[in-house]
Amino acid sequence: MKTQAPRRAASPLLWAFTTYFTEGFPYTIFRTISSVFFRDRGMSLEAIGLTSLFGLPWVVKFLWSPQIDHFGTKRQWLLITQGVLVTLILATALVTPLPWAIPAVVTLFFIGSCLAATHDIAIDGYYMEALDVAGQAKFLGYRVMAYRIAMMTGTGIIVTIGTTLGWPLAFAGAGLLLLGFFLFHLRFLPRCETERQPLSALLPALLKLKTVGLATIIALSLLGLRAALESAAYAELRQTVPLFNRLNFAAWIGLLLFLGLILVLLWRRRLHAWIMARPESFYASAFISFMDRERTGVVLAFIVLVRTGEFMLSSMAAPFLIDLGLKVHYGWISAGIGLPASIAGAMAGGALIARHGLKKMIWPFLIAQNGTLLLYMAMAHHLRGVLAINTGKPLPAPLSSSGLLLVAGVHGFEQFAGGLGTAVLMTYLMRICRQEFKAAHYAIGSGLMSMSGLYAGILSGFLAAWLGYANFFGLSFLLSLPGMAMVFRLPHLDQR
Repeated sequence: MKTQAPRRAASPLLWAFTTYFTEGFPYTIFRTISSVFFRDRGMSLEAIGLTSLFGLPWVVKFLWSPQIDHFGTKRQWLLITQGVLVTLILATALVTPLPWAIPAVVTLFFIGSCLAATHDIAIDGYYMEALDVAGQAKFLGYRVMAYRIAMMTGTGIIVTIGTTLGWPLAFAGAGLLLLGFFLFHLRFLPRCETERQPLSALLPALLKLKTVGLATIIALSLLGLRAALESAAYAELRQTVPLFNRLNFAAWIGLLLFLGLILVLLWRRRLHAWIMARPESFYASAFISFMDRERTGVVLAFIVLVRTGEFMLSSMAAPFLIDLGLKVHYGWISAGIGLPASIAGAMAGGALIARHGLKKMIWPFLIAQNGTLLLYMAMAHHLRGVLAINTGKPLPAPLSSSGLLLVAGVHGFEQFAGGLGTAVLMTYLMRICRQEFKAAHYAIGSGLMSMSGLYAGILSGFLAAWLGYANFFGLSFLLSLPGMAMVFRLPHLDQR
């Protein structure tokens, strides 16, 4: 009797690309393509604004990330959520032609967003389980490249099919593309983990009275916050303080969660003692173990602050180029120069960190990332006359060839340096994840990282309008300095 040969697993060079393509593709569908689809179907701008709620699961995903560490394996979670996402996207293709398509697609997309956020946790956790520290840095660039290509595929190919050949065909194509990756992962994704508790034990755990009570409290709190934001008192506050117009539902949740983590930090000693008396509480242990570490305050400050300047720049880079009169050129500058440069930066950053270590590379990478702000400040000052002429003009005066090359070169360097900075932060987040809580800790860290991006985006428009672009970019550089200062006392840099 013949013995069946063991299945040959894919190499990390391949699966690091395929898994992160399938991470970026659903995110693009639910967060970007959804707005195009609903607008194409005649929804109002106010209603489309509510689709920002599709981003809520990515803000709160760390609330359920401990379960992915505790039950089953990351590979199982990856395959299950990916398979359900395929089914959901194909179902979207079927309901799109129906008269009640809009509410059906909204429901499917919100469910899909929850699944996609869980899928992200599983992929990030799997990556850290399958590779050692050097391998995580080595293949980091492939992660970024795959994610960006997935976004291009969604916003380029899928949107084009939807707006020209019809949305049923577009969503069907998206579902079949994701199905191909799912079948590949089902057959070739390496098995590299040992489960702590079987996945079948998850449902009984979720039905425990404490879990149901906690979920009820969270749901009621979210409903209460939503009602408060729609109240007459909050509407009056928005008229008095225009900043509150930018603080949407997801932004407030992010702020409250961040404040909650600060309280956990302040009370971590008491909470740690409470958990030690209840060692069966894996869920609470995941959060407290993230906070109860060497120089916790420095670690949290670094994660939150290190990309503040970059986030400020990215929020205003596109309006800056438009006000220079480069609306016609924006597409090729962004896609033809910026995208390849960002991929090259992330790949170079990962390779150099793998070879020389994070401790040696963190300073040159952060200086390159934040030094770009000074280049933008100098460029805005140099082109201030062009800005004065073209800002707000439907038919702007053309920029000279030398000016166009300057803008393209600075933008390309900014994207390359941003890729280096991304490599630093992703590598550091993986370093601080403890073995037994990798998925949960990475989800908490990546959520904290997005906080400064969320609020930088809210504030940047007001600051740029008030200060002007040159001064705004200078202020952004100053705001990047506190995060860089944290490096002097940052732990976990010399692990290899």
